[in-house]
Amino acid sequence: MYPKVIQKLIELFSKFPTVGQRTATRFVFYLIKRDKKEIEELSKTVLELSEKIKFCKNCLKPFEGEDEICEICSDKTRDNSLLCIVEKEVDLESIEKTKKYRGLYFVLGGPISAVKKEELNKLRIKELEERIKDKKIKEIIIATSFTTEGEALALFLERKLKNSGKKISRLGRGLPTGGELEYADEETLASALESRK
Repeated sequence: MYPKVIQKLIELFSKFPTVGQRTATRFVFYLIKRDKKEIEELSKTVLELSEKIKFCKNCLKPFEGEDEICEICSDKTRDNSLLCIVEKEVDLESIEKTKKYRGLYFVLGGPISAVKKEELNKLRIKELEERIKDKKIKEIIIATSFTTEGEALALFLERKLKNSGKKISRLGRGLPTGGELEYADEETLASALESRK
């Protein structure tokens, strides 16, 4: 059995998405070999997350700044008639890297493992319903991953938003079924955005 401090850190790292016990243990033993200055820098940066990062009141993207809205939502050159719904923050960043989409976003806070009531409660559905009341928004693009869960979530959102009076579209194919948006290359993602339906 490891000393308590090592065991505690392993437990904490194991809570990270896709990090199991073995990977968490590797993280801890990697950190043990670092010098004190590196550990202090890591600790300080983690603390700064809660002190400096806030969520945009429009899209719920995490950002750093004095305003209530992020740099994307405050950019007057963006097309505010388009709203792209993504599962998680890294999906937004993946779409931004394509430089093919100039609309606005909404981060649901997913993904979810199944479309069950308790799972859906973790998503920002109420906030989304408030966001789409904006009369400037004409089209809602549902940009979920082409996994089983992403597809189920997209169908749920289509049903939920069908009476919104807005055009509802989804990313076109080009992304592999079962694929995570975050791992798609920029060309494939750009093609999927352009061929949305």
